[in-house]
Amino acid sequence: MSERAENELSRPQIDEIIEMALSDHASFGQIEMLYGLKEDKVKALMRRELKRGSYQAWRRRVRAFSDRRAHYK
Repeated sequence: MSERAENELSRPQIDEIIEMALSDHASFGQIEMLYGLKEDKVKALMRRELKRGSYQAWRRRVRAFSDRRAHYK
């Protein structure tokens, strides 16, 4: 699947991507499979759409979660 440009997404799709990214149960891989956005594009979308503090808190949570997952594998 080719990578979709962020400007091709509708508002409901952007909202769904944000909801999935904020969820601890959806991975970047799942988002890419559904919407064609790689991890770096999801991060850029989140940076653009969220308030600065919300984005920073989300990034801390994602990093901590991925560190724990790597530890338990």
